[in-house]
Amino acid sequence: MEVSASTVKELREKTGAGVMDCKKALAECGGDLEKAVDYLRRKGLAAAVKKGSRVAAEGLVGAYIHPGGKIGVMVEINCETDFVARTAEFQGLLKDVAMQVAAANPRYVRREEISGEELERERSIYQRQALDSGKPEKVVEKIVEGKLERFYSEICLLEQAFIKDPDRKVSDVIQEAIARLGENIQVRRFARYQVSEGVEKP
Repeated sequence: MEVSASTVKELREKTGAGVMDCKKALAECGGDLEKAVDYLRRKGLAAAVKKGSRVAAEGLVGAYIHPGGKIGVMVEINCETDFVARTAEFQGLLKDVAMQVAAANPRYVRREEISGEELERERSIYQRQALDSGKPEKVVEKIVEGKLERFYSEICLLEQAFIKDPDRKVSDVIQEAIARLGENIQVRRFARYQVSEGVEKP
């Protein structure tokens, strides 16, 4: 059945589950919001948000070198216990995130890390573009917000489409790992190196 975006959004706000999980839950429950909440609770995905407030002070640093040796990435992902950090699933998640950084070249982990100055500069550019193209002022703000969302999805790791499944965001993959492993999991930081990056060639 067709599920409306507004219903998916409402279910996400209630449970914190990923977009695809919310769509699946609503489809399974005939569009009934409360039944979909129960469905997600049974699956354990809704619990992931509650775990998100717990301290994640363990974890691992992983490295990935892209074939050819031109791009290298280091990523730190935290969890609550060393036991979970040593599991194959956690280490697989670490490798997937490192590969994501290599392929999609994000600049930040999450949107909250972007400075107000940079955001204001982007907003100003989008406003000017919309006004210069003759769009009425009443729709300019909507256009600007849409472009800002696209901007976030390009430069923020957690908001990027997951390279192994573009229907899911990286944040959805993290939430699903939290639900399965039963611990808070946070991508803390990353560094990406590319041969000759920033060097001016003669």
